[in-house]
Formats: sequence, C-alpha cells, structure tokens
Amino acid sequence: MGQITLVRHGQANSHATTEADYDRLSDLGHRQASWLGDWLREHEVQFDHVVSGTMRRHRETVAGLGLTADEDARLNEIDYYQLSDDLHRVKGEPLPTGDTFATHMPKVFAAWQAAEIAGAEPYHAFEDRVRALLADAAKPGRHVLCVTSGGVIGMVIRHILDLDIQKMSHIMLPIWNTSLHRLHVRDEGTFLAGFNAIPHLDPIERADARTHY
Repeated sequence: MGQITLVRHGQANSHATTEADYDRLSDLGHRQASWLGDWLREHEVQFDHVVSGTMRRHRETVAGLGLTADEDARLNEIDYYQLSDDLHRVKGEPLPTGDTFATHMPKVFAAWQAAEIAGAEPYHAFEDRVRALLADAAKPGRHVLCVTSGGVIGMVIRHILDLDIQKMSHIMLPIWNTSLHRLHVRDEGTFLAGFNAIPHLDPIERADARTHY
C-alpha cells in the first residue's frame, strides 16, 4: 500500500488584499511549520518523496518542517482574490469578509465552474492539473508528502469522494493551517484515510495557534 500525505501551508499574511501580498508565512505560520516538523520527527514519519508547490508560503513551510522538496506548480493555490474580484465585477457580489466567507466561497466556485468568471486560470485547468498531480503521486508502496494549499486539498478530496462543487467548497472552509490529510493508495484506487489532523497543535497551550487563515 502507498500513502499520500497532504499538508496545508502555515498561516500566511491574513491581512493581505492581493495574492502576492498574501504569499508569505506569518510569524505564527513559521512556528506552526516548525511544530509540525518536530511532531513528524518524534513519530518517525518517513517520506520517500517530498514535493511542494512553488509559492513562497509552500517553500517556507517545507523549510520549517526541516525537509527539502522538489517543486511542482500543480500544487499551487488558486488566486481567490482574482476570482472574488471577477465575481464582484460580473455579478456585483460584495467582496468577502471574515463573516461572509462561508457563503461567498460556494458562489465563487459555482460561477468559476460555470465559466461565468475566469480568474487567473480556467476552472477546468485547475481541476485537470490537480487530477494529474494526484495520479502521479499515487504510487503503490511509496509515501509521498505534498505541501500545498487548501484549494488543492479540496480538489483532491473532490476527486476521491466525487463531491459536487458546493460540497468541495464546504470541505475547504474548515481546513487548518499545517493540517495533515492522508490518502491510502491501493490497487483498487486511492482512498481518503484522514482529514484535517493537527496533532502538533493539540496541546491546550497551543489552542490559540490553530488558524484557518
């Protein structure tokens, strides 16, 4: 049996208003990554291959884990800022706030999938690149670590569980920074084995270090 472990990056710049400004870890994001690296070493978790997206927050998370990784742009996040701007321009939908994000995301993804908005890349291109990445990573007998972002994790789970676009957006909303998501690779296919685990943040003294963005 093979295994794929997906890790979401540490907390990024949550005060950003553009993708470029968002793309760096906060001080807490660096600590989250370091704590996860400590946990992996303490539990003797070994990987045959480590791969990350090419974004700065992905590279900084890998460094915090104490690992080195090959880079693959297929693990890069969507530009949600651009999608939000497009939805506002095309449909007049207000830009999201912390209070409205849960209702905003399903609208963004529905419009994107329907090609009513384009974003930085077409929806089908995002879906295809994640599907191809998943197929490449699913190697029987190998444990692959992928450091990525919430949108990619949501799309992977959409493929595994055959979710519709609304349920995919609901899956994405609760994903923690530096969370672990496990897939088992068998001859019969690839199966979800674990979702959104944060064992390195379980201690009560780290309760305030659990973040979604």
